[in-house]
Amino acid sequence: MSPKDAAMTIFRTKWLRVAAIGLPLALVGGGIVVAQIEGPKRGIAPIASAGDFEVTGVSVNVLGNNAFDAREKGWEEAQRIAWAALWRKTHGNAAAGLSDSTLDGIVAAIVVEQEQIGPRRYVAKLGVLFDRARAGQLLGVSGVKRRSAPLLLLPITYSAGAPTVFEQRTSWQRSWAKYRTADSNIDYVRPSGAGGESLLLNAGQSERRSRIWWRTILDQFGAADVIIPIARLERQWPGGPVIGRFSARYGSDNRFLGSFTLRAADSAGIAAMMDQAVVRMDQLLQSAFVSGRLRADASLVLEPEVIEDEELAIEAEDNGVIDGDASEPGNAGTPSLDDVVKSILPEAQNQMTPAPAVPQPRP
Repeated sequence: MSPKDAAMTIFRTKWLRVAAIGLPLALVGGGIVVAQIEGPKRGIAPIASAGDFEVTGVSVNVLGNNAFDAREKGWEEAQRIAWAALWRKTHGNAAAGLSDSTLDGIVAAIVVEQEQIGPRRYVAKLGVLFDRARAGQLLGVSGVKRRSAPLLLLPITYSAGAPTVFEQRTSWQRSWAKYRTADSNIDYVRPSGAGGESLLLNAGQSERRSRIWWRTILDQFGAADVIIPIARLERQWPGGPVIGRFSARYGSDNRFLGSFTLRAADSAGIAAMMDQAVVRMDQLLQSAFVSGRLRADASLVLEPEVIEDEELAIEAEDNGVIDGDASEPGNAGTPSLDDVVKSILPEAQNQMTPAPAVPQPRP
């Protein structure tokens, strides 16, 4: 084999080694990029967006001729209990009883939280949704209320020290997605976290201070500002109690609004703890809004420049003075442009005309 052929063989061998190492690395790198964009199922679309009245946690325990009859009687009893609770919450006193047919007409849905069905017995914890239009007439409740500006919701969960927003589905985000916000004074803008939202809305975003960057994000979601409810989960030991420390922050400057602490007996109670925390967080935010602490940041709102009427009037007067005729009565004391030019022209000519030559004596 000639030296040239040997050199070519060595070159081909090295190239194949590089390709064998580089190609898997390139595929792995491409997979990482795709995983960041695709990834597992992320985000939960807002489940409850209607303005119905809701009463949750209604416990029933009834007997019937069979399982179907027991369940039907349990739902009817839940409607009666929920209507009494809703009236008491609205008016502060006991409600006048309504017939089951009337309740059937104003109930929009029954939400099954927990249920146990036996051959003749029905034990359950239910939620009852009343139609706002029909139930509101009986309650005497007006649908007009003062609400805040649209606020982007950025729920952050700290578990094992790692922050999560929409990178994966969490109990904190799920509780916010199913919370009914129609009765709140806060106008929530709840992203679903699908697609590129998980890359754009992350825990690091809450630490950014750039107004330009915040305006870009808020304009995409039609919001005026941002609220950041934070949930920190601390597990005492595997299978033991879970302590949830919740805090509310607001705005691009990450201002602190308030905090509270809840406790779950074990990991199975985290979902119920999160639901309770969302209710308390909404009450905290409403209190901040009523007290005036929840105001939209003026630096995040781009307002067009407004020209006042006085400025227009002054500009019109200036134009009239320049373009007007000096012979008019209103402009009698103002010299015209021609008069100014004539007064300057002789002086300019005198400066430009050379002096006459003086005759010199002959030698």
